[in-house]
Amino acid sequence: MNIEIKKSKKPIKYEEAIKFMEQRLLEVDEKKSKQLIWILQHDDLYTAGTSFDEKDIIDKSIEIIKTNRGGKITYHGPGQLICYFVIDLKERKKDIRKFISLIEKSIIDTLKFFNIDTYADKDNIGIWYNNNSKIEKVAAIGVRVSKWIAYHGFSININNDLKKYDAIIPCGIKNKGVTNLCNIINQNYENIDDIILKNFTKNLENLDV
Repeated sequence: MNIEIKKSKKPIKYEEAIKFMEQRLLEVDEKKSKQLIWILQHDDLYTAGTSFDEKDIIDKSIEIIKTNRGGKITYHGPGQLICYFVIDLKERKKDIRKFISLIEKSIIDTLKFFNIDTYADKDNIGIWYNNNSKIEKVAAIGVRVSKWIAYHGFSININNDLKKYDAIIPCGIKNKGVTNLCNIINQNYENIDDIILKNFTKNLENLDV
């Protein structure tokens, strides 16, 4: 596949990441650059997608960065794996729902590797964990498509500070919680970036067929 794999060890500023992806999207559309999968982290911030509602802010003092991705309001910060991408759907099947399902499967397969059973919910985008009948989100997905090129990405909570979510109604969903992998099973997730890259690229290859 004609995809660049990029890993950033130091936290990347959100605005810089978005600017980089938007520039890469233009270059991919013009066949001047490779597609992209980018693993990184952000420092603490809250972002609001295109269907964001002001009512989802509980703590009115927090700063919100409005973005053009799909979805509502969420939190990013240390201890959270973020996977951004710029993927040309023109080279695959122009099926956004199938692409979202591919992302969901990639995350579910990755967490299964760590003996964590999760699932996707057709009514509430993201990946969910059933904690003794308490439903909690462990991964968020936010995608935008322009010129049949998908970008933005998804995040997986590993050992991030869950108290940060108290300032918002995450993704606008009131009756469900948020968790992280270390809350579910306290184990070593050091190689999770390699596992998610393996699953995501494998599933993309299957989409090529």
